[in-house]
Amino acid sequence: VQLQAFGGGLVQAGDSLRLSCAASGGTFSSYALAWFRQAPGKEREFVAAISWNGDSRSSANSVKGRFTISRDNAKSTVYLQMNSLKPEDTAVFYCAAVPNKGSLLHRTPSSYPYWGQGTLVTVSS
Repeated sequence: VQLQAFGGGLVQAGDSLRLSCAASGGTFSSYALAWFRQAPGKEREFVAAISWNGDSRSSANSVKGRFTISRDNAKSTVYLQMNSLKPEDTAVFYCAAVPNKGSLLHRTPSSYPYWGQGTLVTVSS
């Protein structure tokens, strides 16, 4: 499966932004999807994940209550709605996929074999 993330940009603290990740070349509904992010000089970190049918979701404590992951299997797209953005959210955001029709969601980058190219989110104070 090929993934393409888009929707990043420059916003101010407190603003909202929605990232999208479109998939092609695979059976989208067979994959669990996740968003990760990587800030300059830091390791890639887990943001949120969603099961193949959307029934199971997981998110990092740092974004709980602010970010929401969702998916539209008919459009082969996964979304990350980001509200109340903070300067510390500045990072390149990546979408990732793994064939998984269970409810267990992984939080480590190595668990995901397929990655999009990343989209930069910059939050100014």
